Amino acid sequence: MAIRPLMLVPPLIFAALAAMFYIGMRRDNPDALPSVFVGTSAPPVALTPLGDLAGFSDADLRAPGIKLVNFWASWCAPCRVEHPNLTALRDEGFAIYGVNYKDDPDKALGFLAELGNPYAAMGQDREGRAMAPEWGVYGVPETFVIDAEGKVLTRFAGPVTQRGIAEKLRPFLKAAPAD
Repeated sequence: MAIRPLMLVPPLIFAALAAMFYIGMRRDNPDALPSVFVGTSAPPVALTPLGDLAGFSDADLRAPGIKLVNFWASWCAPCRVEHPNLTALRDEGFAIYGVNYKDDPDKALGFLAELGNPYAAMGQDREGRAMAPEWGVYGVPETFVIDAEGKVLTRFAGPVTQRGIAEKLRPFLKAAPAD
């Protein structure tokens, strides 16, 4: 039986797709999600208040010292995991600005009442349209490290863990003194 040329098409397509997947998986850091804002000024802050908590503005992100902007939600299990680590960073003196993302205000306030509030100031992006798209947020939690000029130094996708702090955030946090 002779092999027809059309019979080779499916195996060749499969081999090409397999090669593409293999090359794509061999990136230096498969967990990294790129951010076009690293090295540029932080996008504008446009949030609604969350309860009676203090809000923040663009001016706060350009204040002296290193600060973090953390996107979170009460329905987000990894946000619960990272919460003690954010509190520890706050206790070190770093200002952390919270953006409550696509959340019910009462549930968000209940989350903070239960676990404590590590945020220097807070705002809400209830529909996920006010600030998250401009910052390139894929989902929560996501944390951005901002310098004294309001420039984004790095973006950390996923929960802020002790390992993440040590390996990914600490080099940027050491760049300048905390507030």
